[in-house]
Amino acid sequence: MSAEVDVAEVSLRPLSFDDYVGQRDVIESLRTSVRAARRGGWQLDHQLFTGPKGLGKTSLAQVVANELGSGLRVTSAPAISHKGQLASLLTSLRDGDVLFIDEIHRLKVPLQEVLYTAMEDGVLDMAAGTRVIRVTLPRFTLLGATTHAGLLSAPLRDRFGFVWQLRFYDVADLTTIVLASAGKLGVEINEEGAAEIARRSRGTPRLANRLLRRVRDFVLGTDCAGGLTTRQIGGALAAVALDRIGVDARGLDALDLAYLRAAIAGPLGVEAIASALSEQPQTIEDAVEPYLVQIGFVSRTRRGRVVTEAGRQHLAS
Repeated sequence: MSAEVDVAEVSLRPLSFDDYVGQRDVIESLRTSVRAARRGGWQLDHQLFTGPKGLGKTSLAQVVANELGSGLRVTSAPAISHKGQLASLLTSLRDGDVLFIDEIHRLKVPLQEVLYTAMEDGVLDMAAGTRVIRVTLPRFTLLGATTHAGLLSAPLRDRFGFVWQLRFYDVADLTTIVLASAGKLGVEINEEGAAEIARRSRGTPRLANRLLRRVRDFVLGTDCAGGLTTRQIGGALAAVALDRIGVDARGLDALDLAYLRAAIAGPLGVEAIASALSEQPQTIEDAVEPYLVQIGFVSRTRRGRVVTEAGRQHLAS
């Protein structure tokens, strides 16, 4: 992802619970917990956000920090390779800070052990020659995000006060998100255009915002979009643009369709499918399969991945 896209995505993120669209049960519970922590003067419990990529886990961390009035430190587990890095991160926190660790399931087990001690006891044991020095840490709230909660060690998972499952968004909520993002980006779009983008966004706000920018670029970069000369993005113009950029009516792109074609002879294991597509198994598991399973095009069985009748019909259409 380019730096330009990073900046664009950050600019579209919600800043408060009131701005956050969707995940209503999670938001209302967090709102209550944050309000209680602020009124009672205690540190918010550690929270774990689980679910597929792109559902707003990083955005939710920013919202929680904003609502607490706390500083936010953001990192990812792959960026923490040894205990010294983790120790430096924890000791640099200020009292009351929120620490967000993305992909926390990828943290090495010895580092998970250091982290859950810090979470529960607020201390860090550091080796100094033959001695061990115990450092008292400032109060902090850890917000972890994972697409694979089952890969966390049980002791680390148990240190989280709450575990929240974020789910795919419906078209109505995604339409609201697209309209709000269009306003921030200065894109002229009507509700039909926003709904067309929402329907092809795989239930994912991050993708909805990316498709909105791609549709905007298509409209501005072409003299005539399929015979439609208006610059306001309506349903027909959004459909033309998304078809041209290779996102079909169910939100599937070239990789998704290639997956279905590879797996149609199944059942096949994810490694075999990844090899056929020249992709990493983790990419298949994290970025492709969740949505195909969600919409009923793929079934995970003990024998492997199976393309359902609905998936076969989509390929044939």
